[in-house]
Parts: sequence; C-alpha cells; structure tokens
Amino acid sequence: MTAAVDHLSLLQPVHIGQFLILKSSVNRAFHTSMEVGVKVWCEDLQSRDVRHIMSAYLTFVALDESGKPIAVVPVIPETQDEKRRYERAERHREERLHKRLSRGRVADAAP
Repeated sequence: MTAAVDHLSLLQPVHIGQFLILKSSVNRAFHTSMEVGVKVWCEDLQSRDVRHIMSAYLTFVALDESGKPIAVVPVIPETQDEKRRYERAERHREERLHKRLSRGRVADAAP
C-alpha cells in the first residue's frame, strides 16, 4: 500500500514520442514500511538526448492478507551511495512523522 509521497519534483516536461526511463531503489526498510526513491529520465528517440525530468520519494507499507501491517525485511546498505540514501531516508521519515504530529494525526506516528 502506498502510504506517502514525501517529495515529488517535476523538473521538465515530457513530449509525445519520448521514451521514459524509471529507476528505483529501496532506500530503507523500517518495521512495516519502506522508502523507495524513484528517478525518471526522458530520452528523445530521434536526438538520443536524455534528460532527468523527475525525482520522488514514496513510502509503502507492507500488508498481510487481512490488510494489517506486517514486518518487512531490513535493508543493509553496502555502497557509499546506498549508505547516503539509507541515512537520508531516516531524515525523510522523521520529517513525515513530525508533519503528522503537527497536524494532530498522532495515531499515524507510531513506528
């Protein structure tokens, strides 16, 4: 289940006939949720020009057959890039929980 879209940057438009390339990674897994980072590039098939057009951070919650949150497998970062994304995901989570608390959605703030 998609729980949140923390950040979405639309950098440039896409035109008909252009090819989209999406790359994603699980940046960090928490107890029942995970942050997935997504980058989107656009390739003009005639000129072969490739442009970064969008980035997003999405949070998903794992659900069991009855629709209740279920634990997810931890992510163990290995490369410097994975470690950077792993640490950044914790900051995103803290910001997301702070926003929920400030809006009075305390029940949603449980880890």
